[in-house]
Amino acid sequence: MGFNNPTVSWSQLERTLSGRRGPDRPDGANGGDSPAWSSYRPAYQPPARLERPAATVPYAELHCHSNFSFLDGASHPEELAEEAARLGLEALALTDHDGFYGVVRFAEAAGEIGLPTIFGTELTVDGAARTPAGEPDPPGTHLLVLARDPQGYASLARAVSRAQMAGEKGAPRLTLTDLTGLARDHWLVLTGCRKGAVPAALVADGPAAATRELGRLAEVFGRHNLAVELWDHGDPLDSARNDALAAVAIRAGIDPVATNNVHYATPARRPLATALAAVRARRSLDEMDGWLPAGAGAHLRSGAEQARRFARWPGVERAAELGRACTFDLRLVAPNLPPFPCPPGHDEMSYLRLLVSEGAARPDRYGPRGCERVPGAHRQLDHELDLIEALGFPGYFLIVWDIVRFCREHDIYCQGRGSAANSAACYALDITKADAVALGLLFERFLSPSATAHPTSTSTSRATAARR
Repeated sequence: MGFNNPTVSWSQLERTLSGRRGPDRPDGANGGDSPAWSSYRPAYQPPARLERPAATVPYAELHCHSNFSFLDGASHPEELAEEAARLGLEALALTDHDGFYGVVRFAEAAGEIGLPTIFGTELTVDGAARTPAGEPDPPGTHLLVLARDPQGYASLARAVSRAQMAGEKGAPRLTLTDLTGLARDHWLVLTGCRKGAVPAALVADGPAAATRELGRLAEVFGRHNLAVELWDHGDPLDSARNDALAAVAIRAGIDPVATNNVHYATPARRPLATALAAVRARRSLDEMDGWLPAGAGAHLRSGAEQARRFARWPGVERAAELGRACTFDLRLVAPNLPPFPCPPGHDEMSYLRLLVSEGAARPDRYGPRGCERVPGAHRQLDHELDLIEALGFPGYFLIVWDIVRFCREHDIYCQGRGSAANSAACYALDITKADAVALGLLFERFLSPSATAHPTSTSTSRATAARR
């Protein structure tokens, strides 16, 4: 093409700039605003054949990390759901560190294979401002919280958000006091792994110290919302620790409950888990060896295997009972958003149609219907509005229009971007400056009836604003 230019033909350059599929565009790429082709995550496809046991011992895993526990969990949420179903578990809880990052993928997979879902998180309480690089065992006390119902999920999400905002990236700031009275009867709280306050106090200072820490948790959450977690990864001291924890729990009138503190779906994932731990600590595998568990014990187990390991305590049966009581569908937590405030006599759709009609009729847009400056403009607007109504997105467009209007009135630069430029309605509403009809752009790249599960409108039509 020219001196020092890449060896790209004019036809290939035209295809790239126009967004049309060309020979160099990878299979599956469906858009993006840069040459680094992107694609949406495809819908979950369950295994063609998923064998389940004919008879099982009732058990629900209440403590499980996916790879959304960064550099800690070693299995995708989908892997965990499939393995839990294969083992015949009553339910599975996803409890990643300090957030609900993997719950959507987890819920989608579990719904397809008929696995009841529990949602929670392992909170970091009284953690350091930031974990030093190369630290093999990051500081902080852990507390496992499960949502009993959608209200508990909402309040737990609020607590996590506040902790993340109060701290910094990778280091949320949270104290036990912050959780007091937040959702007393809508959470089930487990004492957690070896870094939980109760197990850590037991190992460091004995049963009396563990009892005091358990009392602190009971004051905050209520005894009926507490369970003392037991787990067995085959380490030499696991049985002795579980015996002591169970005794502390029973003396305090609190149920012991069995978990496996899962960090990967199957034992085959253990090498990946050790590699992730080494990366997190910025050490070699040889240097990390003394810090790592001796065996591949932190995987999902069946109820029968857990029953053998915890035969002396009623923890497996209690885990199944608590698990069944905490299951709910993630779709129940979708917020019931209030309608956009519309003038009297209008609902969201009729008001959107009015605004689009008024905007389109402006001389600097398309002009009045019947004498439009761009042929087919009003026909395209009718098509887009019908699709917006069918998919239930009029409120979304009104909110974006209102934000843009506010910015313009307050001298804040604001411009719709991405695939929103494919919408004639956005052009009529003055959200974008690109004439989608004159340019022949495809509205379905912005909002399509085939993408109702995760419409592109929510990810690519962001209105960006900056103070002049």
